Amino acid sequence: MKALVLERIKQLSMREIDLPLDVGPTDVKIKLDTVGVCGSDVHYYTHGRIGPFVVNAPMVLGHEAAGVVTEIGSKVTNLKVGDRVCMEPGIPDLSSRASKLGLYNVDPSVVFWATPPVHGCLTPYVVHPAAFTFKLPDNVSFAEAAMVEPFAVGVQAAVKAEIKPGDIGVVTGAGPIGIMVALAALLGGCSRVFISDLVAEKLAIAARYPGITAVNVREKSLREAVLAETDDWGADVVFEASGSPRAYEGLPDVIRPGGKLVVIGMPVEPVALDMSSYAAKEIRIETVFRYANVFDRALAMIASGKVDLKPLVTGTFTFDESIAAFERAEEAHPTDVKLQIKM
Repeated sequence: MKALVLERIKQLSMREIDLPLDVGPTDVKIKLDTVGVCGSDVHYYTHGRIGPFVVNAPMVLGHEAAGVVTEIGSKVTNLKVGDRVCMEPGIPDLSSRASKLGLYNVDPSVVFWATPPVHGCLTPYVVHPAAFTFKLPDNVSFAEAAMVEPFAVGVQAAVKAEIKPGDIGVVTGAGPIGIMVALAALLGGCSRVFISDLVAEKLAIAARYPGITAVNVREKSLREAVLAETDDWGADVVFEASGSPRAYEGLPDVIRPGGKLVVIGMPVEPVALDMSSYAAKEIRIETVFRYANVFDRALAMIASGKVDLKPLVTGTFTFDESIAAFERAEEAHPTDVKLQIKM
């Protein structure tokens, strides 16, 4: 099949590639409709690696996807041909110790689309386990369905934060994940969420949502903004979604005593933490790696109408324009949030 292939750093091609399409008894075959361009896809394109995951051979990109079921395996009962679906892209070993603990996202043997050496889904058809394929409610569009995957990261962060009703949240980084984390935090119980960034255009998009207060850290200190609105107490939970080592500078001053830091962004270099400042306030630190057991929750939240992700889609490309979509993503236009490819 034709696919968008990352040949090596900064080299993409649209070409034929041999991909398995055998439908097992518990699998479904899906015709792709929409695939999102994720920051991790772009990072593999520009750097060839993310931490220990290194692109050593040509790899098909894409993992944020939705489409239509065209064939089902003999044992599949939860789906039928013609169903509109989205797919959770990470398939763990369900017999592993991590999976038995409910932590299948950190299963060392997980097979995740577009994570070396596993091919992604920027190709017309894929075969996927039915257990990780979710039928779309009628009111959820393909564009929204292709954002269930990144929104699930936000839901995972909200779960790890153990938000209590009325909590004050802070998100550092107003990219696609940062905005979705802020929305998930509001739905999870936060009464208000501050979101910080250096890019005014991205902050303006985030600030359109009720309950989100944008802080441009080029103009104002995040610490000053949060303390001024919390009677010098601080935020109950801070979500670090930028992946920038600089975001950690002074972060304990933003968090209340006994509050929590949830780390989502993955820095490309080691981060120095002032552990004495964290310990002196008994700040708890949680980390997020993808998600586990929340994909259906993320879809349900979108279907409920309580979160509207449609304004975050700021550009749509055809499948034949996939290379242009990645070139556009690499340029990091300040008004771009989520780019998608319509298959």
